[in-house]
Amino acid sequence: MKQFMTVNVQQIQQLLAANPDWRRTRLSVELCKLWNWQSPKGQYKDMACRSLLLKLERAGHIVLPPRYGKRTFSSCPSYPAITHREEAIIDSLKALVPLLVTVVNRDTDDYTLFNSLLSQYHYLPYRGAVGENIKYLIRDAHGRPLSCLLFGSAAWKTAPRDAFIGWTWKDREGNLRYLTNNMRFLILPWVRVPHLASHILSRIARRISRDWEEKYGHPIYLLETFVDRSLFRGVCYRSANWILTGQTRGRTRNDRNHTIQAPIKDIYVYPLEKDFRRRLCSL
Repeated sequence: MKQFMTVNVQQIQQLLAANPDWRRTRLSVELCKLWNWQSPKGQYKDMACRSLLLKLERAGHIVLPPRYGKRTFSSCPSYPAITHREEAIIDSLKALVPLLVTVVNRDTDDYTLFNSLLSQYHYLPYRGAVGENIKYLIRDAHGRPLSCLLFGSAAWKTAPRDAFIGWTWKDREGNLRYLTNNMRFLILPWVRVPHLASHILSRIARRISRDWEEKYGHPIYLLETFVDRSLFRGVCYRSANWILTGQTRGRTRNDRNHTIQAPIKDIYVYPLEKDFRRRLCSL
């Protein structure tokens, strides 16, 4: 951080002074080029750069250009309902396998279906995902949709998880991209199949690192998720051998004044490699 203060902050200030018409997106992209902030596949790390810029502004080191067209809740994208099968599926898991697991890509019918299902039937609002993420759509052997899963950016800091890994702040800063958060897990409401959820989690755990590397050029070593204790018991995660590491403190990342009350959540993790600690604690 000291080096950042002496070199990179000065570069940002110079770019801002020389280009007063630049917006935040342009500034972020140009900095990624300047610092060679790219993924192994050559994608600019735009979201990481923007996050850093916000932290520097909050610390008083820079003044960013004003936001333009800032989104509000009402202007967030909506996903209209589309036609899909809603027949009751009440059966044994054996009658539905093998399940078809599809990585959902943009500009496909599955992408439209995934967004529609998740926004309609998950208890949390869904307005899309930013940054590195993978969406899975699960169908049974007869082609009927059963489930949607979304994996995205891991939480920046959570004490029980970090203690479980054995992370220092430097380890976390360098290796956070090797974690992913199961942000949404939906079993469609008309599906009643014992052991389905834990079976799906196990299937995904066996393939997600490979899928992630194919999409983003790097593997995943640890999965995490947060389970709202007031609503769920986390049975499917425990049945799939996820590990309970502790609970959140009932605060949000924006709670600087310790006044925002948020539900306490159980923190579960699932290592994908036996030596995950060595991999995550080395730079």
